[in-house]
Amino acid sequence: MVQNSNDLTRLFRFFAELSANNNRPWFAEHKVEYQALRSQWLEGIDKVIAMVSQDWPEVRHTTAAQSTYRIYRDIRFSPDKRPFKTHIGTSIANPALRGQHTGVYIEAGVPTSDTGIWGGIWCPDRDVLRKLRRAIDDNAEEFLEIVNDPALLAVYGTEWHGSALKTAPKGYPKDHPMIQYLRLVDMGKFTQIIPETYADSAWPEILADKIRPVIPFVKFLDYSILEDV
Repeated sequence: MVQNSNDLTRLFRFFAELSANNNRPWFAEHKVEYQALRSQWLEGIDKVIAMVSQDWPEVRHTTAAQSTYRIYRDIRFSPDKRPFKTHIGTSIANPALRGQHTGVYIEAGVPTSDTGIWGGIWCPDRDVLRKLRRAIDDNAEEFLEIVNDPALLAVYGTEWHGSALKTAPKGYPKDHPMIQYLRLVDMGKFTQIIPETYADSAWPEILADKIRPVIPFVKFLDYSILEDV
């Protein structure tokens, strides 16, 4: 069981043990522990949401409970039949864009290299991607100001995470000044969070501070998608 109510690093040990024992009997034996850890996570993430909603009011009514994914994997059509995820993840997004895979995603678990914060849009459909490319092209100066903001770069760096076209998308020349962004399919920024962060009782504040710099980018995506809807 969790020994220190302020220390959530036990979460990573739990998922490491689950990774080595990814079966229903083991999980059933340890389910009470998982539920206690999940409750800690939800309590902290609710604090994160409350803090970031000051800059992102669209998410102010979001709750961690409704935004955190279940531990059970959908194995119906997967060759990987392990029944449980070895991480916990929460998606914070504008409710007007539910189902669009845009917003901020927080994950903690194993492998720890995936523990962190991701902000942007993942796997947009063709019409949404077309709309985003048009917004980037039409509002290049605004977009560049957002993605080159020193506060964003200090936390998320210059790298983009996700897939990209190898050449220019249809309708845009290869020498377009914004081509590096127009080629993106997934538009994501990622910052890793080390597990030791969760030993600090102030981890919600730490995560909120990491999320704030990516909010302007997410909001750009959001209003670009919602435009003319």
